[in-house]
This record gives sequence, structure tokens and C-alpha cells, in this order.
Amino acid sequence: MIIKKVIAAPGRTGFFFDDQKAIKAGAKNDGSFYIGEARTPGFTSIRQAGESIAVMLQLEDGQLALGDAAAVQYSGAGGRDPLFLASDFIPVIEKEIAPRLVGRELSSFREIMEEFEAYRDKEGRKLHTALRYGLSQAVLDAVAKSSGRLMCQVVADEYGTQVQKDLIPIFSQSGDARYDSADKMIIKEVDVLPHALINNMEKLGPNGDGLAAYLDWLKNRVLQYRQNEGYQPVFHIDVYGTIGQLFGWTNLEAMAAYLERLAEIASPFHLRIEGPLDAGSGPEQIEWLSRLTRRVDERGIPVELVADEWCNTYEDVRAFADAGAGHMIQIKTPDLGSLHKTAEATLYCKEKGVKAYQGGTCNETVRSAQVSVHVAMATGPDQILAKPGMGVDEGIMIAYNEMQQILALLEG
Repeated sequence: MIIKKVIAAPGRTGFFFDDQKAIKAGAKNDGSFYIGEARTPGFTSIRQAGESIAVMLQLEDGQLALGDAAAVQYSGAGGRDPLFLASDFIPVIEKEIAPRLVGRELSSFREIMEEFEAYRDKEGRKLHTALRYGLSQAVLDAVAKSSGRLMCQVVADEYGTQVQKDLIPIFSQSGDARYDSADKMIIKEVDVLPHALINNMEKLGPNGDGLAAYLDWLKNRVLQYRQNEGYQPVFHIDVYGTIGQLFGWTNLEAMAAYLERLAEIASPFHLRIEGPLDAGSGPEQIEWLSRLTRRVDERGIPVELVADEWCNTYEDVRAFADAGAGHMIQIKTPDLGSLHKTAEATLYCKEKGVKAYQGGTCNETVRSAQVSVHVAMATGPDQILAKPGMGVDEGIMIAYNEMQQILALLEG
């Protein structure tokens, strides 16, 4: 089976592009808008509409394989590729990608995508991570359709794994609606919740009291409204480095003491803290997050630290895992480029005994979320993100339904 034609179309994502640098500097909300000037190159405002590109591969038998190129909400931050705008990158698909795909025999998903991961343009630049991400979805779909398999079966066959026989825990994110959205998650008995978006010092509160009060509310909310005592969700809070900002990211004792305080408040629920510090560069982040991880373990604090910022590529995931920088690592699918790198990163974490969180961003699409689920079902991460959007219900529905359909098809 060969690819006959490559078609690209602009699209919208499930959320926005946000200028993280401006937000961390204290930009204020006015409804859904942020007030102030953009600080990250490429942004014309602090919040912009999210954009995607549909990558469509027409096969010789008339089937159509689909993928969506999309980038993370905080594009251009933490060492990531710059803002991804459809008008800038559709020409790249048409001029650089399509000629290398038309007429191509669909053999191995992994082999085809390795070529595009290695590709460099005339200036020596790699394809934008969003392009590699969307292209890999379409190629995976094409290989699956050409061989009569599910996408998860293709990944499992190429990596020597087995497709999961049970649902993978779903992690849902609230955005700033951390109270109303938490209620939705409790009603639907989400496995891991609520993310909470603690992305500036005002939300963390003086001495961290704002987050402490929120955790206390969340714990009591679950205890009050859960339908059965067997529902024991994990509390996973993303703090975007604000704990290190408050106490000083080299002050291990102060940060550890605060984490212990949070764990005590969250009890009897297990606590994960994502991005406790941001050291400003990859090497510094690995050093200080690994030190904090060891300090938490030495003190026996019942909290898991989750690596996110500065952990963008497959090579980054390996470096963080090797150094013990975090108990869990977010494998942020659009940042790794091709989905075969997500598969490899997940398997590497499992080999190293580090928990793998197959994440992504609210700024994705239904299609990218569906294909991501197939990669997860083939590689078995410890949790997956409900995406796209911040509406809660939609992301949970997409992830849950896709997994249930895979299980039903394989059982049938």
C-alpha cells in the first residue's frame, strides 16, 4: 500500500496558546483575556487562539489516514519550539514533507518516522515538533489501515509489547476553574485530579497557604461527595515552579518541609506535585529536582514529584530518568515530536523504574488525543492526560471511550 496524496488543512485546537513568561510575571486575567504585553517571541498577545494543521494521507485504495499537528499551550517556554501557526507551517508540509511521502510504501511506522525525526532543512533545522507529532499520527493511522490492524497493535508489534488489557488511569485538568471542575471529576470518579493550574505566586498564596487551603477543600470535597469509599483518587497538582520561587529552588529543606505539610493535608489521598521548581535550564533542573527527590525520599515524605519543565525531548526524558529527577516524568506528547518517541520514552521510564505519565496539552485536538490513547495502550504508562480543552467532561470522554473501544474490539 502506498501514499497517493498529502493534504493539509488549518484547524483550531481545544484551548489557547498562552505566553507563560508574561503570566509568570504577573499578567492579570480579565475574563478569558490576559492584560498586558506579550513577552515570548512570536506572541502578539498573552493569550491567542490555538491553531492546528490536519495532516491527511490519501492511500492508493481510497482510505484516508488522519493526524493533527498541534503544539502545547505554553509554546516557546522551557526550551520548547516556538509558536505554531498554521499559515507558517502548511507550506512546509506541502514543499518539504509531501514530496517525501507521495509514492511511499507503508511498511513500518517507526522506520518512516525515524526518517522525519532525522530530517533537516537547508538551514539545518529539524521539523517543528508539532509537525512531527501530527505527521506521526497520520503515518501510524496509515500503516494500521494498510495492514488491517488497530493503531495500538501496530505500536505493540513494532516494539515487542502487549496491548493493555485494562484501562489506564486518567488524569483530568481543571484550568483556573479548580473548584467547579473538581466537582465534575469527583462525579465521574476520575483516577487522578485536578491539576489546578497553580501557575503564579498569587495562586500559591503567602507562605504557600493558598494551595494548602485548596488541598484541604479538595480532600473534604471528595470525602463528602464520593459515592463509595473505594474511590481514592490521586491528587496531582501542577505548581509551575512556584514552590521553588517562594522558598528558593536551592533551599531543599524549606521546600521539603512545605511538601510534607501538603502531604499531611491531602491524607488519606496520595499526593503528586508537578514542577515544584524551575531552575532555569535543563542541566540545573535535573540537578536540583534530583536533589529534592532524594531529600523527599530521605525524609519519608509521602509525595511524588513529577518532572515537566525542561523535560521536552526523548533525550531529556532519559536524562531525567537516569538522574532520578522526579518520581514520575511527564512525557508531553507534542514536545517529543513523533509519537514513536513517546512510545520509546514510556518504555525507557518503565525500564528505569520511574513512573511514566503520558501527557500532552489542553491545546490539542480530538484526533491527537485519540491516537495518543493508542500509543498508551501499547506501552502502558502509569497515567494519561484527558485532553484536549479545559472543559473536563470532553477530555475524559475522549480518553475513556477510546480505551473502552480498544478493549471491546480486542476482546471481540
